[in-house]
Amino acid sequence: MLRYDDGGLRNVWLMNGYEIKETPYGKGTAYKDVEGLTRAICLALTKKHGKLTGVEFRYLRQSGLMMSQAALAKLMGVDVQSIARWEKTGQVPKYANKLVRVVYCAHAEGNLAIKRVVERINDVDRLLNQRIVLESSSAGWTPRIEDVEHA
Repeated sequence: MLRYDDGGLRNVWLMNGYEIKETPYGKGTAYKDVEGLTRAICLALTKKHGKLTGVEFRYLRQSGLMMSQAALAKLMGVDVQSIARWEKTGQVPKYANKLVRVVYCAHAEGNLAIKRVVERINDVDRLLNQRIVLESSSAGWTPRIEDVEHA
């Protein structure tokens, strides 16, 4: 077995799915299906009993959701320093612990509403200079977001 310590994780072990190779710089490890491995680790973290450590919380944010601290802070309604502090100290509040798990699961399982929210928050540049346009029809209100061009 091989300990997988990507992102500072200390409690993940691989039984297979890797190959140790000799490189010009010494021994190196090649992993099969890194994207699938990351998804499996993140799903395991969401099912973990007890609180997430700061490292595990960061792994879900960075590797699973691919969000910056600022983006996750915006999603959770807190300041960036709160996210940084939780990751550093490991003292993640219960609500944040649960919320990051729910958001990751919904995102990974293809919940379009959650995926869209995460994608919008991740795309910070695109969020600037936009307006929400609502249109009424017999089916109700339909929102859309339009880019505002500078004059």
